[in-house]
Amino acid sequence: MRRETYWMFALFSFVISIVLAIIDTTTGIGFLGFIYSIAVFLPSVGLAVRRLHDTGKSGWWLLISLLPLIGLIVLIVFMASDSHDENSYGPNPKAS
Repeated sequence: MRRETYWMFALFSFVISIVLAIIDTTTGIGFLGFIYSIAVFLPSVGLAVRRLHDTGKSGWWLLISLLPLIGLIVLIVFMASDSHDENSYGPNPKAS
């Protein structure tokens, strides 16, 4: 998966979350954002693991985000880095 695919998913998910939060606060419903978060949780973890694999890292590196601030910064750097040509998870997505 290319970087663009991951970041476009992250952007659309962020925008949808903001829109749902606005709807939740204005209508007083309060659970639309929660339902969306549950629905998008597994796909987002899957995409993050695929992105880490493209950079040559194990999916377990996703757990570094549990560290306050530093973990999130390290994870963003990993996600923004370029795909490696040679890794044990498959070919470079740019080459295919």
